Amino acid sequence: MREEEKKRTSQNKVQQFFRKRWVFPAIYLMSAAVILTAVLWYQSISNDVAEDLNGNNTEDLALTDNQPEAVEVNATKENFAMPAIDPDAVTVVKKFYDENASTEDQEAALVFYNNTYRMNKGIDLAREDQKQFDVVASLSGTVTKAEKDPILGYVVEIEHENDVVTVYQSLAEVSVQAGDKVEQNELLGKSGTNLYNEEDGNHVHFEVRKAGKAVNPLTYMDKPVTSVEAVEEETTEEPATEEEVSEEAPATEEEASEEAPAGEGEETPAKDDEKSEEEKAPESDKKDAEKGETEGSEESTQPEASNSTLNS
Repeated sequence: MREEEKKRTSQNKVQQFFRKRWVFPAIYLMSAAVILTAVLWYQSISNDVAEDLNGNNTEDLALTDNQPEAVEVNATKENFAMPAIDPDAVTVVKKFYDENASTEDQEAALVFYNNTYRMNKGIDLAREDQKQFDVVASLSGTVTKAEKDPILGYVVEIEHENDVVTVYQSLAEVSVQAGDKVEQNELLGKSGTNLYNEEDGNHVHFEVRKAGKAVNPLTYMDKPVTSVEAVEEETTEEPATEEEVSEEAPATEEEASEEAPAGEGEETPAKDDEKSEEEKAPESDKKDAEKGETEGSEESTQPEASNSTLNS
């Protein structure tokens, strides 16, 4: 009985406490204060974390800016290769004209075209049996020219890094066009013949140019494109290159056709002069004959006069 009474008295006290007006507002205020404190604490912690992250990122960016650009360690560097699908099947039939070479080698590196000897600005490759062969790119690059020339045959030019350009001439056909990206040893076309160098027969003319100047391709075979050095400009005039010859040839033919009538026109006055001289010659002869007759008559009268004086 006493225990039940104690429980009842305790329950009555709790109920009386909650019945007071200030109890629930106080509880609400305390809970709101706790929640607000927790929110502010969480925000301050998140801001500190964000600042730490931003600071670390700026430091990392500064370090990466100061460091050199990363280079692929396993990246393979291309070396110059012979522009033939089978390099062992072709040989160099005409070398690059080198000013430091012997006289014999220099004479062998001359191309005779249009009654003029010209320096060979590249190397000419051909098979011993003069059969056609596949021509491939010596290096990877971008095709800047692929067109047919009436004198040089099909011409392909490929641009590479380090201001280097490779040129392929005397092609019978091409399988690329300007703007194409080609890889090393990718097929460009077939070897052929041209009017500029008929002596070499079925061949391909290969050039390497650095900053627009031709260099000896054999010097840089199996070497990277970065090894190509610029050629010093020469003060002496060099013979025209094959491309210049292709541009000059039609002009010379036109000039010859224009000069021919002029020559014929110039010969006509000469013939007229000869005729006039021939016409003048008989007239002078006639005058001389008349003069001789008059002189003869004068001479004949003089003896008659002398005879008359003697008779008298």
